[in-house]
Amino acid sequence: MSDKNGWSVRNLATPSPFEFAMMLLSLLSVVLVLVMTFGHLDGETNRLLFFIDTSICLIFLAHFFVGLFRSRDKRFYLRHHWIDFVASIPAIEALRIARVFQILRVIRLIRMSHAYLIPLIKQRKQTTLASLLVSMVTILTFASILILIVENGAEGANIQTAEQAIWWALVTISTVGYGDYYPVTTSGHIIGGVVIVSGVSFFGVITGYMASVFVSPDDNEHHQRNEAHKAEIKSELELALARMEANQRQMEQNQAQILAQIAELEKALSNKK
Repeated sequence: MSDKNGWSVRNLATPSPFEFAMMLLSLLSVVLVLVMTFGHLDGETNRLLFFIDTSICLIFLAHFFVGLFRSRDKRFYLRHHWIDFVASIPAIEALRIARVFQILRVIRLIRMSHAYLIPLIKQRKQTTLASLLVSMVTILTFASILILIVENGAEGANIQTAEQAIWWALVTISTVGYGDYYPVTTSGHIIGGVVIVSGVSFFGVITGYMASVFVSPDDNEHHQRNEAHKAEIKSELELALARMEANQRQMEQNQAQILAQIAELEKALSNKK
């Protein structure tokens, strides 16, 4: 089971942080598909959901091919992860239904989440990157959807299309603030404020992560040093035990020689008598 770089159910017992992130994005993707299928939305909102769904699909495809590239058994990987590839193909309506199968993994993940907490905490760097990826996609998704809904059709609004909504969300979360697109409604201002605060927090976490990468020792290097130290201690203990056993054998031999000499002396004394 060492060749598991994807999201298979067999691999679900010990998922990596990025596999955990892909499961959460699968849940978000299924929600978008359901909204596009059964929701009565205007054309621009549907286009926006389509763009977001396509972006998530590209993330899924990138994760799939990275896992395939890293896998030592390509056939095994394709045999157990082909549904992930099918569900990740964008712009084909029928294939989106395949993502429902991914929800089964998310449900099992939630039921067993307590068993995943400690392993994820131990993988701090990967968990941080995976959390940033999920947070960024989630914030951009909800920010662009909500701003388009509240601004579309408002008097004097300049955020009217899906592209404009996505661009506004990207600019706002990055706190760049070009000012070419901006909300004019009260609800839009509230949404913008929340996105700005989220963006400041988001990039604050990125800054802290980058600082930890350069300041803190690498987890693998630290683990290797610990393992080397444990091996050194074990070797020293084994050497000490070997010396103790050798000393004990030598003492037993000396004791046997002394007893033999004592026996000879007693025999010699008895002969003189």
